[in-house]
Amino acid sequence: MRDETLLTTLGREPAAHHGLVNMPVFRGSTVLSPTLEAYAGRRTHEGTTYGVHGTPTTFAFEEAMTTLENGYRTIAVSSGLAAITLPLAALLSAGDHLLVVDSAYQPTRRFCDTTLARFGVEVQYYDPLIGAGIEALIKDNTRLVLLESPGSLTFEIQDVPAITAVTRRRGVLTLIDNTWATPLFFKPLDHGVDISIHAITKYVGGHSDILMGSVTTTEAVHRPLRDAMGHFGDCVSPEICFLALRGLRSLAARLERQQKSALEVARWLQSRPEVARVLYPALEDDPGHGLWKRDMTGATSLFGVVLEPTSRPALAAMVDPLDLFGIGASWGGFESLITAPEPDRIRTATRWQAEGPLLRLHIGLEEPADLIEDLTRGFERRARHS
Repeated sequence: MRDETLLTTLGREPAAHHGLVNMPVFRGSTVLSPTLEAYAGRRTHEGTTYGVHGTPTTFAFEEAMTTLENGYRTIAVSSGLAAITLPLAALLSAGDHLLVVDSAYQPTRRFCDTTLARFGVEVQYYDPLIGAGIEALIKDNTRLVLLESPGSLTFEIQDVPAITAVTRRRGVLTLIDNTWATPLFFKPLDHGVDISIHAITKYVGGHSDILMGSVTTTEAVHRPLRDAMGHFGDCVSPEICFLALRGLRSLAARLERQQKSALEVARWLQSRPEVARVLYPALEDDPGHGLWKRDMTGATSLFGVVLEPTSRPALAAMVDPLDLFGIGASWGGFESLITAPEPDRIRTATRWQAEGPLLRLHIGLEEPADLIEDLTRGFERRARHS
């Protein structure tokens, strides 16, 4: 079956649950065993053994994500950040070398520069456009390469197959943040990646009301990773897993609508004299368009806009009074959002150069004409304050 159909069927067993269409919420901490022998023989993380290891609601979500990602197994965790930091902490040891894309999510960098550095892991950042050139950075102690495609602020598309061709040959693991593309538009494990993570908080959740992450792996890496992650005691409530399953049901419909709206707004922004460039791989003139078209089957609704030079007061006059774009973190929900990130503050391996300030837009489910009118009024306010 195609993904759009799988989204409506995965993680559901009506016949096993009195005909109920949706998977029930199974709450619980203690799980009883019929005998001492059975209790002693339980394998941690296999089946329903203890609440922190999951309930049938958890397993239903994990199985759904595994199918969508073409993976071996999935581990549900408490947040998108946990989906990155827990595998890093579980797989890396003192003396290991970690390569991290320079466009990575800022909290990822913070974890690498503080916690991992304190534990004796050597962290090195690399150009997101490096491709097969990653080989020059791999050392004898390189254990893992972290990718994010596109970058969450500046939207560079990485050449994932070129990188994984090198890492597979050199015996180095790869982990990718696949939140932007979702499993519908990119399946990293099909392109040689070992671990694919998602902030389920975003597009899969879809309603800006849950915090959750997922980690999908190949068979080779799953067991050691799950065992090590189990030491942290991280878990997700069954209620959150239920809401994530509900979010999956409408994911394809939401992404189709949001992609169409994002393209409409992005192309309109390209026509504005106040805009220097739009950072969106689905646009034909985007530097990453060729790789995006080769590897991905769609684009979601988060993109960047580099403005022509303007003052901070003029930028605030443009953005602060917007009616339909909320100023807030996260994205992937039904509502449009806007922020003004400053990637030059965190880059170390590459230099972020832009004509003017950067805005990051998430396009929700509103009518795009209304969003364009809202932004038009914003540009008018900017002009009055310039």
